[in-house]
Amino acid sequence: MEISGIISAIVIGIVIGVLGRLVVPGRQRIGVLLTILVGILAALIGTAIAAGFDVADTDGVDWVEWLIQIGLAALGVAALDRTRARR
Repeated sequence: MEISGIISAIVIGIVIGVLGRLVVPGRQRIGVLLTILVGILAALIGTAIAAGFDVADTDGVDWVEWLIQIGLAALGVAALDRTRARR
């Protein structure tokens, strides 16, 4: 992976993390940095899942890939929020 790919993964991860956080209802008790990290991980894992289902590279916008990534980010944000709530 080239440096431009890493930078784009970070930028997309930030967007995915914010969108995932918006999908989860209520107030979350995790910080912005954790949201960004969840978004980056969700973007990378979501891309791998989309590639596995052969929907990663389509003509135009990859809506299925985006939905997978946002769903994973929402799950990650919700999971971290629940672990923070137990403390």
